[in-house]
Amino acid sequence: MGLTSRSLFYTVVFVAVVCVGLTLWLWPRLSGRGVLPVLGRLGAIVVTQLTIMSSVLLAVNSANSFYGSWGELIGKYDRSPGEVTQITENGGANAAPVDAGKGGLVRNTGTEGIDKSDIPQGPKDKVGTLESVRLVARRAGVMEPAFVYLPPQYYQEQYKRQRFPVIVAISGYPGGITNLAHFLKVPKTASDLIGERKMQPTVIVMVRPTIAPPRDTECVDVPGGPQSETYFTKDLPEAIKSAYRVGHEASAWGVMGYSSGGTCALELAMRQPGTYPVAGALSADYKIKNDLTTGNLFGDGEAGEKNKREHDLLWRLANLPAPRVSVLVTSSKEGEKNYKETEKFLKAVKEPMTAAKIILPSGSHNFTTWRREVGPTLEWMGKQMTFPQDVNN
Repeated sequence: MGLTSRSLFYTVVFVAVVCVGLTLWLWPRLSGRGVLPVLGRLGAIVVTQLTIMSSVLLAVNSANSFYGSWGELIGKYDRSPGEVTQITENGGANAAPVDAGKGGLVRNTGTEGIDKSDIPQGPKDKVGTLESVRLVARRAGVMEPAFVYLPPQYYQEQYKRQRFPVIVAISGYPGGITNLAHFLKVPKTASDLIGERKMQPTVIVMVRPTIAPPRDTECVDVPGGPQSETYFTKDLPEAIKSAYRVGHEASAWGVMGYSSGGTCALELAMRQPGTYPVAGALSADYKIKNDLTTGNLFGDGEAGEKNKREHDLLWRLANLPAPRVSVLVTSSKEGEKNYKETEKFLKAVKEPMTAAKIILPSGSHNFTTWRREVGPTLEWMGKQMTFPQDVNN
């Protein structure tokens, strides 16, 4: 039986119930004094507790896909990179205001939140660098933390007037930008790929999916609440363009993420293709739902139901014209609970939208799996995005 199989879970629950019943039935017989009765009581308690805890842990693991197989549970992981499979041919996918003040729309915060191990080691013009900043969002009315990776070419003389493409990388919830740098190793992976000429020089902006923590805003413009979609599609690009030499055309911009960040990436690309025509989604869901962490994201009444439907990507593909975007989605045949939905999504994609996939034989909803996918995803995205022709004057 597989680690996440229902049969295993039901068997362990059954054993736990039997152990509890046997303990209650045998307890009077184990109430005597002496070594054997004491050992009997101790054994009954230990076995009962182990079976109950095993049931709880299996339920938690099944719900969150932390480990997808027995091998992963004991530390046996396949760390080879995933392989991108192109599904369709590439069609050439082209609130109260915050006062920016004298500080501008990007505020440098030094090395806040950056671990030395997250930074590519070497001169800036050889490996690039990582900056910690805060982005001022005038429309959404927030100031959000971000890491910005600048490639080595950004500092090289021959590129001094050149603008660069941008990938916005979004973490999962409740994780933050440090997860992107430290656990997913986005800056190091990008630096290596650029150094090996497998990826064009690209600026990468690392952000979290919520702008109102601890609430999970899921990149949605909440009626009467946080305007997350506005932040990602208007405020963030405005801030980055104001402070860095990056492309101004949408063809130079892409968005990626893992878990809820991957869901955000797909939603943003399909809802706002004029901002992000390229998306890479690692272990994403294909619709956004209300839960305890999100609250009511869509509003009430008929308008709320319409808003909810429009954040269901399968519904959009069935009922609305497909956007001119290129997307890559990832999953695992064993260990990821989104595998069937991923297959449905890929089958629903229609022109002019194009899609690619990374489907691993096995891999759970964790960083070990996503590290296998992040390199191929970055490489694929780089091939979809246009290196800006506009130069910095």
